[in-house]
Amino acid sequence: MKNSENTIGLNKVETKKLVEKLNVLLANYQVFYQNLRGFHWNISGPSFFELHAKFEELYTNVNLAVDKIAERILTLEGHPLHTFSDYLDLSSVKPAKDLKTAKDTVGTTISNMKTLIELEREILDLAGEANDEGTDALMSDYIRAQEKTVWMLRAYNS
Repeated sequence: MKNSENTIGLNKVETKKLVEKLNVLLANYQVFYQNLRGFHWNISGPSFFELHAKFEELYTNVNLAVDKIAERILTLEGHPLHTFSDYLDLSSVKPAKDLKTAKDTVGTTISNMKTLIELEREILDLAGEANDEGTDALMSDYIRAQEKTVWMLRAYNS
């Protein structure tokens, strides 16, 4: 192991950039998670049953993603953020308050996922530059799944 590499053989400087960007992604996921919980709890109208279940499915998946992102940060020898104040400071996804209709909740979910996909693509580029296959694979998996979900939600809301 060279002094410029961490214990998994990645350049420390490049890895530090990845950790910073992964913490931004983590913050966005945490706010997105809470938005989905609120949508699950507060959805009303004729789409209640299907969206109540869909939002639960989505927030369950996001909760798993949060853990994987934090663990990836730790694998890269960084420290995952863990306070709500840090999340709110770093997140481009904003808390969604008092949304109850299918149009509003699904539209906001699509917008939030677009933000996540944009960040994941940035991280994918950084991971490629750093030869970080682990982060690359994680981002590729998230992007692929979210693009499909955005398509389905867009079709639902049209």
